[in-house]
Amino acid sequence: MFANFDFDVIQRSWVYLFTTGMVFTLKLTLFAMVGGTVLGTMLAMMRLSSSRAIALAATTYVNIMRSIPLVMVIFWFYFLVPYIGAWIIGSDTPVQVGAFSSCLITFVMFEAAYYCEIMRSGIQSIPRGQIWAGYAMGMSYWQTMAHIVLPQAFRNMIPVLLTQTIVLFQDVSLVYVLSITDFVGAASKVAQRDGRLVEMYSFVALVYFIMCFALSKLVTKIQKKVAIIR
Repeated sequence: MFANFDFDVIQRSWVYLFTTGMVFTLKLTLFAMVGGTVLGTMLAMMRLSSSRAIALAATTYVNIMRSIPLVMVIFWFYFLVPYIGAWIIGSDTPVQVGAFSSCLITFVMFEAAYYCEIMRSGIQSIPRGQIWAGYAMGMSYWQTMAHIVLPQAFRNMIPVLLTQTIVLFQDVSLVYVLSITDFVGAASKVAQRDGRLVEMYSFVALVYFIMCFALSKLVTKIQKKVAIIR
């Protein structure tokens, strides 16, 4: 099976794959995780708002994003964001957003819907008595959320948030369909250049497996520590 397997092509190109492709993938994953968590937390608080209009708006957004394939959202944002930017600033020509910025906006907007549901569950897991205690101390709704509810919710949801981030790390590979040089895109360029598709895609699969498996084990350890604290 491995008689014609060319290990040399991997040895020649691994520096390019990691310094170019993997760096892009990790940067996009990190920034999308931070942006998605922030926006998702805001959406979660909106969904739990006493205002029906605010809750309905957040719920509609979350349901729409979770009902559309990610690859379609990538295509839409990649081609539409320049025109949306032009419409916002009143320009006659599309705004040059850039591949990374366009992908970042896409993943933040999409992943926020999933982080929202995670954070909403975390917020709802906090006993209501603590919220009423915050009100009794003279805190406002936002102060109660910031000082009492959200810190505990984040701690409780760390394992789930990290699990979703692993999924996000895998999903970033979909930017390959736009010919962007992420880890998969970089491997594809090498594979097409050298005619070694099997070797390169096997190497990509192995790297993803090792990284995701190691991260999942880390999440399991964190989950056990959080359970002990609780």
